[in-house]
Amino acid sequence: MTVAGIEYYTIDELMAVCMARTIKDGDTIFNGVAVPLPFTAIMLAFKTHAPNAVFWGGLLAGLNPDPPFLPPTSGDSVMLHGANPVLHLHQIFDLAMRGELDRIFFSGAQIDKFGNLNNTLIGSEDNIKIKLPGGAGSSHIGCFAGNFTIWSVRHEARISKKGDKVYTLVDSVDFITTLGHRTNMMTRDEMNLSGGGPDRVITNLGTFDFDPETKVMRLKTLHPGVSVEDIKANTGFEPVVDNRVSETPPPTREEVAIIRKLDPMETRKSGFSKEALEKKYDF
Repeated sequence: MTVAGIEYYTIDELMAVCMARTIKDGDTIFNGVAVPLPFTAIMLAFKTHAPNAVFWGGLLAGLNPDPPFLPPTSGDSVMLHGANPVLHLHQIFDLAMRGELDRIFFSGAQIDKFGNLNNTLIGSEDNIKIKLPGGAGSSHIGCFAGNFTIWSVRHEARISKKGDKVYTLVDSVDFITTLGHRTNMMTRDEMNLSGGGPDRVITNLGTFDFDPETKVMRLKTLHPGVSVEDIKANTGFEPVVDNRVSETPPPTREEVAIIRKLDPMETRKSGFSKEALEKKYDF
């Protein structure tokens, strides 16, 4: 892969590389609906450190697709290019329940300290302020997949029209669409779930794992120019901070070149703020 002209990287490329690093060679991975950034990460892993990974991609899940470009939606037929065979969605659910799905990628309108995700509603069931699109099968697969990577391009504190701070990473989600490590009442182990739940969180500010005892999100690395204070100011709970927290390792020029070739339409940039995308980082 030629790296001529690769002089900088951007936040979408850094996040894609961080997400790719959660994939091990030989893993079986599924990625579903309208999520080009995880698609980028999976294809990058497949073409670099995880050539023996098994990737089921798209709504009609094609085996190891090799699309000429990444479309804005996973429902596009280009995601079946070079794929054989093709599974239906119910077969992916069966794969997860048999313990044969190692990793999936999930995001959420709200993400709480235990890795619970909310894509259902903001407010309460009795007083719905915003109706969200729902989980699209994540409730089921999240219970049985080996692990899942959480990602968010909106790790920030925003000011509402009422002047309140609104977070994406919150202390407690308004509704659990996809189960993380525990609810207020029970843990995954107490529910006898076979899946391991979330083990990594990748955001536009840094990367996290989960404290092994409390299961609270734990800060591991900071993206360039981000401080621990920035993380705390944009997070609706007090994260655990690893005593060895460091700067996120940058991508290589080769990785960035692969990403740009995989995604010439730059669909991976969807959802990022204009300000975030304008920042360029040196290697």
